[in-house]
Amino acid sequence: MKTYKSYAELILSGYKHKRIHHHKDEFARGKNHVNGIESFWGYTKTRMVKLRGIRKTKFLIHLKESEYRWNHKREDTYKLLLKELWSRPLN
Repeated sequence: MKTYKSYAELILSGYKHKRIHHHKDEFARGKNHVNGIESFWGYTKTRMVKLRGIRKTKFLIHLKESEYRWNHKREDTYKLLLKELWSRPLN
């Protein structure tokens, strides 16, 4: 079975990583599906390309923003952010 070093590093870093075993002709397991992560990465890469490159130090914040937008894509982002700011003011 071929595994990628980056997946092992995710687990060592404390992330819960669900694996899909392609060598067993597996492409989905419960809610974990190959198309889901590929869709997310396609979305994220498209957003980041528009920025024409980002600093390594800023990558995580851009990734988290993409994650937030992806998870709330059917909602009004403006209203969500206002609600967040009202519930936790910046002081």
